[in-house]
Amino acid sequence: MIDLADIGLRASVVVLAALAASAVLRHRSAALRHWVLAAGIFSSAAVAPLGMTLPAWDLPAPPAPLADPGPAGPRPLEVNRAAPSARPTPATPAAVSRVSVEQAITVLWTIGFAASVLILLVSLGRIVVVTRRAEAITDPRWIEASRELTARLNVRSEVALFKTGMPGLVGTWGWRRACILLPARCESWPDDRIRIVLGHELAHVRRADWPIQVAAELVRAAFWYNPLFWMACARLRRESEQACDNAVLEAGVPAAEYASHLLAIARSCRPSAWSAIVVPMARPSTLEWRITAMLNTTLTRRRPTRRAMALAIAVLIAVAVPAATFRAHEQTGPMPLTGVLYDMTGAVLPQVALTLEDAAAVQKTAATDSAGRFDFGAVAPGRYMLTSSLAGFLSITQEVRLEEARHWERTITLQVGTLQETITVREQRPSGAPAAQRGPVRIGGNIRPPRKLLDVRPVYPQAMRDAGLEGVVPLGALIGVDGSVSSVRVISAHAHPELAQAALEAVRQWRFSPTLLNGTAVEVFMTVTVSFSLED
Repeated sequence: MIDLADIGLRASVVVLAALAASAVLRHRSAALRHWVLAAGIFSSAAVAPLGMTLPAWDLPAPPAPLADPGPAGPRPLEVNRAAPSARPTPATPAAVSRVSVEQAITVLWTIGFAASVLILLVSLGRIVVVTRRAEAITDPRWIEASRELTARLNVRSEVALFKTGMPGLVGTWGWRRACILLPARCESWPDDRIRIVLGHELAHVRRADWPIQVAAELVRAAFWYNPLFWMACARLRRESEQACDNAVLEAGVPAAEYASHLLAIARSCRPSAWSAIVVPMARPSTLEWRITAMLNTTLTRRRPTRRAMALAIAVLIAVAVPAATFRAHEQTGPMPLTGVLYDMTGAVLPQVALTLEDAAAVQKTAATDSAGRFDFGAVAPGRYMLTSSLAGFLSITQEVRLEEARHWERTITLQVGTLQETITVREQRPSGAPAAQRGPVRIGGNIRPPRKLLDVRPVYPQAMRDAGLEGVVPLGALIGVDGSVSSVRVISAHAHPELAQAALEAVRQWRFSPTLLNGTAVEVFMTVTVSFSLED
């Protein structure tokens, strides 16, 4: 199960570093701060995959005591923090409760993530519908200004201008084909406002602000429970707007003139909450600080150099990699390894031998007592293979890691073994029929099946008998709690279809007495090998 708290904490370190860096760079250009925030958000999304693929580095910690000061009861296959001589206490449902809490957290995260993604998809769908219903702008003033500014700003993406029926929408969306959405009355705007609006929106297109913002919102959806990601995405949108404002001012537009046009657009255009997927030009809540920044002549407005951008990424990667891979040990010395062995009904299994083997093939053995408990004694931290077998049950081989405290707990349950039957269907070979080489017959195991109440023998298909064909049909089936046979299937692709059909028809009619485990009827998987052979 994914540890959401651990991943969220590690990702928070990266996002917090990006937010701190953007605060330190408050006197630098908004484009650089936008780049730092975007790199931080995307680096935080890589924390989980980096943690799973890169080798971990250990954060030293003082050894934990060998005795637990609190009266915690042992749980299935757990490291017992009590002294080796301490008498084990009955198992408690603490492990089950912890798993239930983790499952509840996972379900809650899934609901929040799905809701966040759904909001983005609904917003995107609405904008797609609005764009399809919009009318392409054919005003020569807009077309000529768009061509001129596209060439001046070196915009390589295809750009389309649309006039929508939404008076409150002025913004840009789209990746390879950017769409600039404008209100219906835009054709009555003066030329200077047309150039300001196009300069601002084309700056968004050149900087790829829309795909960056959408990707950041998807990361925020994954970390919807973390307020740092909400703050980072809001700052990212704010810095993208200021960076585009700087691009317009760098083109020679006076700050006072730009501010007056921005105010006029904001008064008439009220962005809808459903247009959050669009990068709006005039969001009323951001006008004050944007105009203040426009009129502040001490701020840097130049675009960041590639060297500065590369340095920002390098710093954030230097933060993200350690945050994803560090690990703190809680203990360093050997600890007693104890646990309880259960069957599939939850009853304990006494007198069962278990073997613990390390990487050097050194083995330690233990056996369960009358309460189903086992004790391997003091075991050093590391990785081990735990094996156990019991007649009538499937053997188990389970990896046990004694490296991190949260991985020391295991629940061991033995499953009822697989029943096996071998049936041979013999018939006399017809005179003149060609001889056929006998196929191999798979021998069954030593597990005793439940008592068969109804046995139906397969019938040798006449066409196969006349042709002198033989074969083996391996089947898999499930014996239910009522003894009926279900889910019968052929488990080999080489079985002849006619022989397989004959075997299936017979096995489906079998009936067994229920398989009882501790007085409770359980389902059992069964394998049946039907051999069709001809005698001379």
